[in-house]
Parts: sequence; structure tokens; C-alpha cells
Amino acid sequence: MRILVTGGLGTVGAGLVSELRKRGHHVVSCDGAHQSDEVGFSVQTDVSQPLYARCDVGEFRQIERVMESLGPFDYIYHCAAEFGRWNGEDFYETLWRTNAVGTKNVIRLQERLKFRLIHFSSSEVYGDWPDLMVETVMDDYEIKQMNDYAMTKWVNEMQIRNSAHQYSTESVIVRLFNTYGPGEYYSPYRSVNCRFLYCALNGLPWTVFRGHSRTSTYLADTVRTVATIVDNFKPGETYNIGGNCQHTIEELSDVILKVTGADPSLAVYRDSEILTTRHKRVDVSKALRDLSHKDTYSLEDGIRITADWMRRVYDLKTHSLAATTFET
Repeated sequence: MRILVTGGLGTVGAGLVSELRKRGHHVVSCDGAHQSDEVGFSVQTDVSQPLYARCDVGEFRQIERVMESLGPFDYIYHCAAEFGRWNGEDFYETLWRTNAVGTKNVIRLQERLKFRLIHFSSSEVYGDWPDLMVETVMDDYEIKQMNDYAMTKWVNEMQIRNSAHQYSTESVIVRLFNTYGPGEYYSPYRSVNCRFLYCALNGLPWTVFRGHSRTSTYLADTVRTVATIVDNFKPGETYNIGGNCQHTIEELSDVILKVTGADPSLAVYRDSEILTTRHKRVDVSKALRDLSHKDTYSLEDGIRITADWMRRVYDLKTHSLAATTFET
């Protein structure tokens, strides 16, 4: 298969590029930064087979050029997006341009070029739904979106549905639930797992908001599952990709304290966080059925692997409390 991954330098995108190539697919990626293996559109390309292009999906000309110059593609994994509810509050102009306009640009090209699309949505579209988050909830109930990030992801899903209805485009939507693991580089806008762990390893305080619970999905498991979509593509399907073990945010913090040996006083406890879903209880039965989704490691094992990776990446002069080695 010939596959394009937008957002190919991101946490999920980079892992997906690697996994798809391992499976024998011809994979090209694009993202916003220059890279050594990128194509030169107006200058000489210095690598024999460029597999990367600098591209802002919010600019139609740029994403069109990638598809026309490096395509045709059978499938496009659309990972490129501004991520996170607070990132969306602080950088709302970029959020709406990248997520809403950028996805519409990809869809317009899909209508012309007829590739199949796998679009990355988010668990945030479920709002504060109090019961089990099954994919059909969004069809049966009007959900109040809790922040701009959630709004853009629901807009994307409606854009895709409208295109399928008008132009018979073929797409699959995946809703990711709290993915973490090696490859997720720290910023204050990253997943709660990443932020807590980075702070613990660096002796920095972190805030634990009480009254919230999640599942955590190890990054390699998410990547393996979504890479399987091209082998069993079902147009119009939506998949939840999440873990099968519910935990509170307090429990997550306790696991991180145990794995890192950090001072417990670094964890500062506060009441529930505003504009944030309290409990995300996810049904992953469709992903199990169609994509053989599975959890590889327990939360503690996954956090330990990620902690060891962070120590190497950030050259932290600390050592794991356990000598066990896990494959990632």
C-alpha cells in the first residue's frame, strides 16, 4: 500500500510511520518542520527517495502539492492536529485553522483523488457523558462539547460524514483515549501521564485534580491497532481506541510516585478541573473485534518503560527502581 501520514513527526504519527513501514507499506509523511529526508520542491532533493515533506495542512496549496508530487496514495492517516483542551484555549487561532480548515483541505483532496482516509478524532467528543462511551452515543444523543478542542474534533467528524454523503468518500474515524508512552515528548500541554512523569523525574511539583478517572493506552498498542485498519478497512466505521483498566488520576499519580521514587510532597491535590470530563469509561469492543486491539502492559509496567525512556531522552541521572526490562 502507498500511505501518507500527516502529522508524521507527532507522538502517534511517528510511531505509526514506523509500524506501517515494518509491515511493508510504502509510507510518506508530512509535518511542519524541515527534516533531512524531505523532498525539495523547488530545489535539488539530496536524498535518493524522499519520504517526508514539510507541509502545513491548513494551507491547501501545500497539502495538495504533497499529494500530487509524492502520491498517488491508497490511504491517508490524518494525524495532523493541534492537540489538547488547554492548548486549544491558549492557541485557539491555530487550533481552528489546523483542525477545522486543515481537515477540510484533506477532505476536498479526498473527493478529487479518491484515497481512503483514516481520521484521528478524540475521546473529548464525548463531553461529560456519564455512562459507557460507546461509538453510537454520538448518533443517539446531542452531546455538549466542553472546550474548543472537543468542538474542532466533532466538527471534523461531521465534515467527514457530510463528504461521504455528498461525494461517497470512504473514511474511518478513530477516537483515542489518553495515549501515552515512549515517543511522547514533554510539554505542559501533553497527556496527564507524560506531564506527571516528567515532573516526577525532574523533582517538579504537579497538580492532581480529584474526582476524575481515565483509562490509559500504551502508545505502541494504539499504533499497532490503528495500523491494522488498512488490512480491514470498513468505510463509515468509528473506533474507540482505549485501555481496559479504569483508574483515577490520584491512582495514576501514586503509580508514578512508586515507579520514580519521587518525593510524595511534589503531588499537590486540588478539586475537580474545570472544562474537563470527570469519568471516561470506554467501550473498545469494536476495536477488539475488527482490529485485534489489546493492552500489552499494565499501567505500572507502561509507566516504568516510559520513565526509563524519558531518563535516556532527557539524560536524567536517576535509575529505575526495578531492573525488569520490557520490549516496546
